[in-house]
Amino acid sequence: MGAFPLSAFAKKDLIKLTILHTNDLHSRIEPFPMDGGRNQGAAGAARRATVLKNIRAAEEHLLLFDAGDIFQGTPYFNFFAGELEFKLMSAMKYDAVTIGNHDFDAGIEGLYKQLPHTNFPFLIANYDFSDTIMNGQTQAYKIFKKGPLKIGVFGLGIELDGLVPEKDFKGTRYLDPITTANKLALQLKQEQNCDLVICLSHLGYKYRDGKVSDVVLAENSRHIDVIIGGHTHTFMKKAEAYRNLDQEEVLINQVGFAGILLGRLDFYFERNKKGKCTTCDNTLITD
Repeated sequence: MGAFPLSAFAKKDLIKLTILHTNDLHSRIEPFPMDGGRNQGAAGAARRATVLKNIRAAEEHLLLFDAGDIFQGTPYFNFFAGELEFKLMSAMKYDAVTIGNHDFDAGIEGLYKQLPHTNFPFLIANYDFSDTIMNGQTQAYKIFKKGPLKIGVFGLGIELDGLVPEKDFKGTRYLDPITTANKLALQLKQEQNCDLVICLSHLGYKYRDGKVSDVVLAENSRHIDVIIGGHTHTFMKKAEAYRNLDQEEVLINQVGFAGILLGRLDFYFERNKKGKCTTCDNTLITD
């Protein structure tokens, strides 16, 4: 997958960038109970933290993202309203997250209340919070620098109307995700000269009725290299490639829910940054 075979270059000719990601964690703090269920013994924040620590020790250039729905799903959210989730993610050194529909489950005021427990930015380009308490608390995008590389990252959220009670997101305006994404991706790739453009998406992988999704976005986009998805709880063994409007490759990856899997994409750039290739290794978080 990618512009050149990894075997064609000596290690010294390549710059490696590791992207790790989660989605739809849904307040899964402890592993699933050993109750005979399909996911028994999997996941858990402590295990994920250990895996992340080990990977960080081995990789020089690494970024860690989440694609939304951090809140709701276990009693930890009912008791702590998201404080514990954000504190743990901060301790794990997440670099950025986007916002999912369930992150409004304590209302927009509840989301705002927990922001002091974060040390990472919330990237969301198609929610206009101008008339809400969240005004100024999010960014459309952020550019990360890893060695000689520039990585542009932006976030997209799903339409909240009809999915979330209006009282919980009151005043939030939804902007068209494809128009928004193409405008930002153009800016990041051509004006900011980013080597990689990543979208953190809570649109969902794909739908039978053809409504906007990661696949629809990929096929109607330009300049996006990677879509890290959420919302549909889609377990992907590896990233899938789609063609954009210019017939260039867009990778989509999503890793189920609850932190059962940790997504991993390794990009290898030539020193002159004219080409790249990718490997994917989504990892089960269990003993």
